[in-house]
Amino acid sequence: MPTEKSVDAALVALRQAVAGLENAVDMRFEAERENNEIDGEVRRVHADRARLAQELDQSEFRANRLEEVNREVSRRLVTAMETIRAVLDR
Repeated sequence: MPTEKSVDAALVALRQAVAGLENAVDMRFEAERENNEIDGEVRRVHADRARLAQELDQSEFRANRLEEVNREVSRRLVTAMETIRAVLDR
């Protein structure tokens, strides 16, 4: 009888250990899945950041170009007004 009890106790301990191991494996798989999701999100954020940086650079270039064109138009308007004044003063 004592041998049966120790075998039963050993089987119970073995079942608990296997259940604990299965639980640990499940938790590890879940953590790995979450890490993969986080890695994917980080990659998407980096891609968005790169795209936004490129768009910002393009916008800054366009703004600078518009500023240059604006200065040129202003210069031409001043020249035109001066020409008109000179013609009117004659």
